[in-house]
Amino acid sequence: MLPRLVCISDYEEHARSVLQKSVYDYYKSGANYQETLADNIRAFSRWKLYPRMLRNVADIDLSTSVLGQRVSMPICVGATAMQCMAHVDGELATVRACQTMGTGMMLSSWATSSIEEVAEAGPEALRWMQLYIYKDREVSRQLVKRAEQTGYKAIFVTVDTPYLGNRFDDVRNRFKLPPQLRMKNFETNDLAFSPKRNYGDNSGLAEYVAQAIDPSLSWDDIKWLRRLTSLPIVVKGILRGDDAREAVKHGVDGILVSNHGARQLDGVPATIDALPEIVEAVEGKVEVFLDGGVRKGTDVLKALALGAKAVFVGRPIIWGLAFQGEKGVQDVLEILKEEFRLAMGLSGSLENKRYQGELNLQLALYLWLRGPALLHWWIYSEPSYLTFSFDKPISEVFVSKRTLMVARSDLFSPRAGPWSLGPSVPHSPHFYSYCLALNSGTLFDFPVQAKPVDSDSRMSLEFTHTAHSPPPFFGSPWSFVTSSPACAVTRVF
Repeated sequence: MLPRLVCISDYEEHARSVLQKSVYDYYKSGANYQETLADNIRAFSRWKLYPRMLRNVADIDLSTSVLGQRVSMPICVGATAMQCMAHVDGELATVRACQTMGTGMMLSSWATSSIEEVAEAGPEALRWMQLYIYKDREVSRQLVKRAEQTGYKAIFVTVDTPYLGNRFDDVRNRFKLPPQLRMKNFETNDLAFSPKRNYGDNSGLAEYVAQAIDPSLSWDDIKWLRRLTSLPIVVKGILRGDDAREAVKHGVDGILVSNHGARQLDGVPATIDALPEIVEAVEGKVEVFLDGGVRKGTDVLKALALGAKAVFVGRPIIWGLAFQGEKGVQDVLEILKEEFRLAMGLSGSLENKRYQGELNLQLALYLWLRGPALLHWWIYSEPSYLTFSFDKPISEVFVSKRTLMVARSDLFSPRAGPWSLGPSVPHSPHFYSYCLALNSGTLFDFPVQAKPVDSDSRMSLEFTHTAHSPPPFFGSPWSFVTSSPACAVTRVF
């Protein structure tokens, strides 16, 4: 009898027990010391949901659109390579499950089922094509044309892989495809990552990327791709606002905020932490999506509340595939869908278009850098003084154990953590004094002044503190962050 699996972590534990070690390690592992791999999941817990009550959530609409195509829920399947290592039906099982669930699937260029086979297996499924830019541009061009001819609805071009990330487990295992498998979108053994080829003592995939993928990829290649196809183009792998703005300038239709499942550069931000900056940067001109770390329905809700149009999941699909093929993938999607439905109902949200109008999120305890610099502010003796500029007007105030976020507010009501702010004392229209307290004991006082700097709504904040000894949590730097139209650290959307 098969075990009863009720959450995504159950599926992963089962997959660990049934997959060959090198295969499980390939799917599971991240780059280097896997700091970002862990943080992709952990970061979601730093964002807190504050639900609305008495909202009549009897009828909840989960549906949305992605690049103009309707899906039953904002949970789509991301590009995960070589799925036949997890189950004999591989990508064919996945696309059939997506067709049943009414959601979209992004097919990896490195699939162990071909573009045409996947289209035939899921003729009614919403399918997108993930693309690498090969040194031989004709290889990439042919992939795009085959996708067009078989009904794929968009191209997701991966831009974060000029070289393959250093994945220790793959090096230890000398990873390569099992003998019976190959990347079926390519004809030659070299491009098909054939196990017949000798890849030496390194990760075979690292050798493959070095041989085939073009590290000279630039924005000119996005122009080339834009000329090549009329399909919507989504740039996959953006983590910075300036890159997002550049992508918009180059005519893309969407941005997938992604760190490649933490498999490329270790130490980059978790995608949920990078998301608000991207959403702000594109100013609603293109759709923004997110992948990385999504394991629960509340993760989906938080991503959408921070501005994502939909999320993509990868590893959970593999764990479902390893468990029971098509049915396992369908069950994983069903779990995420029902968790998301419950999260919406309990948060007081009714439909996709109202996510950002209904939710209040707060970032607690830790924060990745969101401002223009990371400020090391040590308090040892006499009062210190500083001025800090923000790109947007400030709207809220919150102090947590290691993160200071300051904004204009007449009264702050603390909602998380042991650190709290007392009521502000107005000194002028834009000047307030706050008292940082630990439980009932005053730790130190500091005034906060927000004043216009120039005509484009930039604000300058001035801080003065009077502590004569360092607070106990000052072993780490403090981060200063801005609010934005899409997200603030504590904000009613």
